Order: sequence, then C-alpha cells, then structure tokens
Amino acid sequence: MTTSLSETARPSRFGILRHSVVLAQRSLAKTSRNPGPIMNGIITPALFMVLFLYLFGRPVAGTTAEYLQYLFPGILVMGAGLAGMISTGSAINLDLKNGVTDRFRSLPISRTAPLLGSVLADILRYLIAVAVLFGIGALLGFRVQGSAPAALGAAGLAIMFGFCLSWLTVFIGVLVKSADAVLSFSFIAFLPLQLGSSLAAPIDTLPGWLHAWASVNPVTHVMNACRALLNGTPDDGSIGLTLLWSAILFVVFCPLAVRAYGRQE
Repeated sequence: MTTSLSETARPSRFGILRHSVVLAQRSLAKTSRNPGPIMNGIITPALFMVLFLYLFGRPVAGTTAEYLQYLFPGILVMGAGLAGMISTGSAINLDLKNGVTDRFRSLPISRTAPLLGSVLADILRYLIAVAVLFGIGALLGFRVQGSAPAALGAAGLAIMFGFCLSWLTVFIGVLVKSADAVLSFSFIAFLPLQLGSSLAAPIDTLPGWLHAWASVNPVTHVMNACRALLNGTPDDGSIGLTLLWSAILFVVFCPLAVRAYGRQE
C-alpha cells in the first residue's frame, strides 16, 4: 500500500523553501539549454520599444527623446511580465504531461514546491530582462529622472507584479491539456493586459471603450507607478494600487494553482 505525502510528515516551511530553490535551479538549468522563451521575453519588448518610439514618438510627444521617457517604463513592465509569464505555465504543463510530476509526488516534498520553484526561477529571468531593457533604453537615450532608489523601486515593482501575474499562467498551465493551449491562453491574456493600458499613450487620449478598460487594468497602474518613479513625477496613488493588485493576483491564483495541481492525480 502506498502512502501519500499528506499521510506522512509534512515538510517544514524551511523545507518547502529549500525544495523550491532546488527545483528553481532545475528550471534554470532547463532554460540554459533552451533559452528561447527568455530571449523572446527580452526581444519582444525591445522590438515594441523601437517600433513605438519611431512610429509614434513625434506624433504623440513631438520628439522621440520626450516620448522615450514616457514609453520606457511601460516597456519595462512588459519585459518583466513577459520574460517568465508564458514559459512558466508551459513548463509546468510539460512536466505534468511527461510524467515528471508523478516523480515529484513520490518524493517527500510539498506539492507547492514544484510550482514555487518554477516561479522563483522566473525572478532571475525578470532580473535579466529588466537589466537588458535598461541597457537598450540607455542606448536609445532614456535617462532616469528620479533618484537611484526610486529607479530600483520601479524595477522592483515591475518584477513583483510579474511574479504575482505568473501565478495566473501557472494556474492555466495546470488546467489545460497541452503546452500549446497554455501559449494560446497566455497570449490572449497578454494582448488586452499589456496593450490595453497606458503603454503607448496616456489613457485620456484613448477612445471611450478602451479608456474604460485601461483605467481599471492593473497593468496601467504598474506602468504609471514605474513612470512616476523613473521620471520623478507624482504617482497619484498608482504605487498603492500596484501593491494592491499584486496582492490580489497572488492571493487568488496561488492557492487556486496549488489546489488544481494537487488534484492532478
């Protein structure tokens, strides 16, 4: 007779963290052999930045230099979210499909550890994406107008939001039947979240129906918060709303993902 993990001694909190770190290292090792997802998470925002800058810079702001100061914080949020948002759900789905998860269940580890480990690995991906985007932005002419701590705070907000948002794709990755479906669902979610926001222009300039969505879109609040910190302007409550939305995403989707993962017998 087999004994489930719930019937044996449960790992301590420190044990869960240790197991998650080990599994995060496994996820990073897989990334080193297949860097495509993280490269996509860096190249895609960089392409958006260059295209938007030279297509809309003069019509929207008058000069590309002024527009870059507006555009770059939004691109930073896009990079932090995209670098791991899609790859996490796909990786977890492949582990379920290929039987790797069954091996994890035979080990004396928490069922949260494989999920948390994959999301922790995303943090390094976010850091790489943010660093590269800052470098590209500097080459194009972006300059931080706020203080150095404020700039670090903007990067931290973008990474924290990406971490919390990734639990949504973890949940999707556990529920759907294939990695292709994860990519489809994630891409469908990506478009209204990232583009239906203040990314390319202030929401007051958007048509009524799009303005209504952008004004409640959590990504808009994150972009506005990063914009305020990087440009040294008032945040108008966007930092608080970013923290609130991050907490909501984590509190809602993390337990849902863990519960759904535990039911995948």
